[in-house]
Amino acid sequence: MLATAAVVGWGGGRLSSSRWAAAALPLAHVIGFEIARGGTRLPTAGPLVLDSGFGVLAFVLGRLLPWSLAAVSLAVGAGWGSGRTNRRPIALAAASAALVALAGWLVVPPSAEPVRAPGGFAELVEVDLDGHRQWIQVRGADRDNPVLLYLSGGPGQSDLAYSRVLFEPLLDDVTVVGWDQRGAGKSYPDLDAGSLTLDGAVDDVVELARQLTVRFGQPRVYLLGESWGSLLGVLAVQRAPELFAAYIGSGQMVDVLDADEGIYADLVTTAMGRGDGALVADLAKLGPPPYPSVFDYGRIMTLYPLLEGAYTPPADYRARGAAANVGPMGLMGSEYAPIEKLNVLRGLMDMFSVMYPQLQDVDLRESATRLDVPVFVLCGDHELAARTVPARQWFDRLQAPQKRWYQLPDAGHSVAFERTDVLRQVLATDAPSVRD
Repeated sequence: MLATAAVVGWGGGRLSSSRWAAAALPLAHVIGFEIARGGTRLPTAGPLVLDSGFGVLAFVLGRLLPWSLAAVSLAVGAGWGSGRTNRRPIALAAASAALVALAGWLVVPPSAEPVRAPGGFAELVEVDLDGHRQWIQVRGADRDNPVLLYLSGGPGQSDLAYSRVLFEPLLDDVTVVGWDQRGAGKSYPDLDAGSLTLDGAVDDVVELARQLTVRFGQPRVYLLGESWGSLLGVLAVQRAPELFAAYIGSGQMVDVLDADEGIYADLVTTAMGRGDGALVADLAKLGPPPYPSVFDYGRIMTLYPLLEGAYTPPADYRARGAAANVGPMGLMGSEYAPIEKLNVLRGLMDMFSVMYPQLQDVDLRESATRLDVPVFVLCGDHELAARTVPARQWFDRLQAPQKRWYQLPDAGHSVAFERTDVLRQVLATDAPSVRD
């Protein structure tokens, strides 16, 4: 992209009879950029919403950075093409050197962190799911171990770096497969908002599981769903139970609208109980869900700690996270090329805005009362009550060959990460073999 813009700028500089005409190239690019994306409703490309931190972030990721990168390249190219390099040669040379350095950094390839165990393996693999390029990370200590397919939350969240770090204790027992779902992280370029549907997402899970059974020569895999991934996981198991040895839910979602309405009501009650008039007014202005904007949901999410209660996750979880140095949202993880780091954030906003409205009518208490595989649900004591209640109602109604609910202290919504010790017990002891 930078090279193309520089060449276009050089051509514009050569053809322009005025330096002001060459200088207008960046502005023309910005105008053309916006016209080409006209009509999109994605948060990072649609109408400007700058009244919140989330809106500003969307503007920076979707507009300011692309504008700036292309504009600088165009300007530098125009400077060389105009033949007026003798006027500010040092500045132009410095800008060119900086642009070359930036281009070199942008093409730094991603890499999978090695598994430090005899026979350990780690791979970033591109897969084709229904004609869409997506990425998985495969990590293990023994290729004969059972496979655990992990479905991250969001919708739109990329957990490649976090799952690599926090699921490391599982590698003696299973091969862990992390996946950037279509529109998330490394798979962001195939977002295709017009065709991204819940039904298609379920098909993607089934197809990926099928590919993993072939890749590792095993009849079935374990399926772990986290938050949104837990909803997706249940629907995938319902569709193709023959591919899964067991389903494990973490931060189990059952009815997102019911949960969101309950969270809103609990926040209002809490704010009133604390005498926080400003927050009560803020919530009243926002109103109850569902919301038309991902930014409104983002505002509610920042208030979750008011409902979780104070707790300290286990020491090994905190130590692994601190030592990993993967940064917020895992952005410093080696799994992501530089542009993909930006796509981790863009995907969380854009994919969420496409998929979340499609979940408003889902209620597993009505649509998934039977699963033909063993089911294990991990629930943290500090999970939000508005999520726990419907999850427990679904679990109590559920018919399955085997089922077990694990109520765990020192954990919240991300319980599989926080209590990896219990997850390992489920996989090594409680769940049936993938070959049974």
